Amino acid sequence: MAFSRISRLDPPSRGIFRKAVVMLCSLLASILLLHLFTERCASTVSSTSPSPDTSSSSASSRASGLFGDLRSKRLAYEWTAGSDLESYGAARRASSRVLADERARHDPELPGDSFMLPAPDLVASRRVPARFAGKLSPLGEGSKKLPQALIIGVKKGGTRALLEFLRVHPDIRAVGAEPHFFDRNYDNGLEWYRELMPKTLEGQITMEKTPSYFVTREAPARISAMSRDTKLIVVVRDPVTRAISDYTQTLSKKPDIPSFESLTFKNRTTGLIDTSWSAIQIGIYAKHLDNWLQYFPMDQILFVSGERLISDPAGELGRVQDFLGLKRIITDKHFYFNQTKGFPCLKKAEGSSKPHCLGKTKGRTHPNIDPEVVQRLRDFYRPFNMKFYQMTGRFFGWDD
Repeated sequence: MAFSRISRLDPPSRGIFRKAVVMLCSLLASILLLHLFTERCASTVSSTSPSPDTSSSSASSRASGLFGDLRSKRLAYEWTAGSDLESYGAARRASSRVLADERARHDPELPGDSFMLPAPDLVASRRVPARFAGKLSPLGEGSKKLPQALIIGVKKGGTRALLEFLRVHPDIRAVGAEPHFFDRNYDNGLEWYRELMPKTLEGQITMEKTPSYFVTREAPARISAMSRDTKLIVVVRDPVTRAISDYTQTLSKKPDIPSFESLTFKNRTTGLIDTSWSAIQIGIYAKHLDNWLQYFPMDQILFVSGERLISDPAGELGRVQDFLGLKRIITDKHFYFNQTKGFPCLKKAEGSSKPHCLGKTKGRTHPNIDPEVVQRLRDFYRPFNMKFYQMTGRFFGWDD
């Protein structure tokens, strides 16, 4: 009875039959494609199997064959996310991590640098300013280098102002604090010194300023040992005004120190100047310059007028930019004169859209000094100033 009921069932419909055929064909096509893909992978691995003396090149070939598509995905990811320098670096680091994980999963024996890619053409991308073209490291972060230029002096001459003005230039990267490497920390070694420097891109100049270098006897030889090509900048100022400014700074920290007049002379009666006092000794520029010229030619030293840095900052900055071989980017448009402080300030400081003036420790009011003592100091410095003018080939007008 059961058999008879089965035999009387209707045959399968044509629609069901067609669906079964389509499914079977799809399965066969999938199997065929899988087979072809497997053969291709096998031939790739076979052709790149290492021989005793070509393991390095074959590993690179395997990397190219196995992960070529990952390279394309990496570049696409970086340049989609990298709309500016910061996101470019973050995208590149993120894609590097993804690529490293994928590489380890497929073939842990491939060398770690197999997938280091050169930076794409940043200018062609139109997403990074043209001035950065060719200046990015593989991660777009730069590297730390020993300085190629130093502001070596002088104290209370205007070195802080010069450094802050120079940091506006996109091709200058400078340490903010004074490292004092060549006078106080030389035993720490050059690698310690390098680590203090900011990271720079190709074509940028690394700088630092420590005004005490100019009067440190060992500094010229030590800097020359680092690099004979180091460019040196000295900001000089009327030595009498500089000495009073130096004293004013000390007085603000130690209100109980003796008067300027008493410190100036070894013997007030005879009028003998005490050249052992640092405030006086620093201003004998010709003497210190003699020491530097034993290690560096004059054309590697630039002397900046502290007075003109106040009256014409753009003009002095133009000379400095020329000396460093940089385009004159810092101009009059970057400065305004602050009547309260009595010196120029930046309209926009580095990394800021706001005006910037030096701190309250700059531009202090000087104490009243006995005019007779001031004149005695002018007479004392005059022959040293004249020699300094001759040595530098520049007249600074301190004796007018």
